[in-house]
Amino acid sequence: MPFDRSIKIAPSILSADFANFGAEIRAIEDQGADWVHVDVMDGHFVPNLTFGPMAVKAFRPHVKTVMDVHLMIAPVDPSIDAYAEAGADVLTAHVEAGPHIHRTLQAIRTAGMKAGVALNPGTPAEAVAHLMDLTDLVCVMTVNPGFGGQKFIDMTAKVRTLRDMIGDRPIHIEIDGGVDVTTAPLVVAAGADVLVAGSAVFKGGSVDRAQVYGANIAAIRAAVA
Repeated sequence: MPFDRSIKIAPSILSADFANFGAEIRAIEDQGADWVHVDVMDGHFVPNLTFGPMAVKAFRPHVKTVMDVHLMIAPVDPSIDAYAEAGADVLTAHVEAGPHIHRTLQAIRTAGMKAGVALNPGTPAEAVAHLMDLTDLVCVMTVNPGFGGQKFIDMTAKVRTLRDMIGDRPIHIEIDGGVDVTTAPLVVAAGADVLVAGSAVFKGGSVDRAQVYGANIAAIRAAVA
């Protein structure tokens, strides 16, 4: 997984057809998705409940790009090895999810994955200032985590601060929540390079009408070009 700062569109399969994940993953990749984003929620750290390691393992054979797994769970550390075995390429934990984020990021890397750290809208960029040499990705939540389809919260100032913190380190800035053709240019201009989009990619399409996914992905890419 070589590093580069080109813009990456990472559709969130939380917005896909739950009865047809394999075909949905193949469809979004065929239509231009750069990464596949998997939102793991535990009904505790966030109010919704989604996927676990067994589901992620089932997704893995269908993902040919990068499987980007976002853990909205607490505690995180006991589950790290299970997600490594399931095939995650990037594993992201929330800085708010536990008291030992250094240990968590070290464990993710030791397990062979890229390590991400996520920030809720109410958490300042400074909360990860001491983690820059331990992380490969900073995920800026632009909604409060737990549900898809929420309204975008403007975090462009936070993104700019993170961009300055990162400097020339090989660290991605990912945006998760409310990304569409209107909001994507704002966060890219501030320094983001990975865009998680759920509703904006899957809206209006299906496995049988996958060209709609392609048009939606292309529209986001054109908006930030």
